[in-house]
Amino acid sequence: MTDSRPHVALFTDGACSGNPGPGGWAYILRSLPGGEEAVEYGGDPATTNNRMELLAVLEGLRRLKRPSRVDLYSDSQYVVKGLAEWIDGWKRRGWKRPKNQPVLNLDLWKELDQAREVHDITTHWVRGHNDHPENERCDRMAVQGRDEAARG
Repeated sequence: MTDSRPHVALFTDGACSGNPGPGGWAYILRSLPGGEEAVEYGGDPATTNNRMELLAVLEGLRRLKRPSRVDLYSDSQYVVKGLAEWIDGWKRRGWKRPKNQPVLNLDLWKELDQAREVHDITTHWVRGHNDHPENERCDRMAVQGRDEAARG
């Protein structure tokens, strides 16, 4: 039986100057195979790098009009491991990390958890700054978003 849901590739990146400091996020959303592309970026004058990495994913997922199969490409181990390995354990422990520590960026993780109920998300880690074309594009856009946020 074939899956009739749209199949997309989502490439994301976040950037921050200081941690916390001004930050930016960006995504490229591409329908597969090799179809249309949506690109967006933004920023926040006072944030953290991890929040920007998560927001890039969320903004890309928010762009989807219906349940989809999503191949997510990120250079953030925090994003990739969080979605693929950690999130279910956090939920079982009442959104706590080991040693009963609260999950950071809980608002964004809960929204990502809701998105997992709608979309079939497969994560792929890519090495940052390693000539991956979409990762490099996202990095440039995230830096632009950061710089624009820093300027106000």
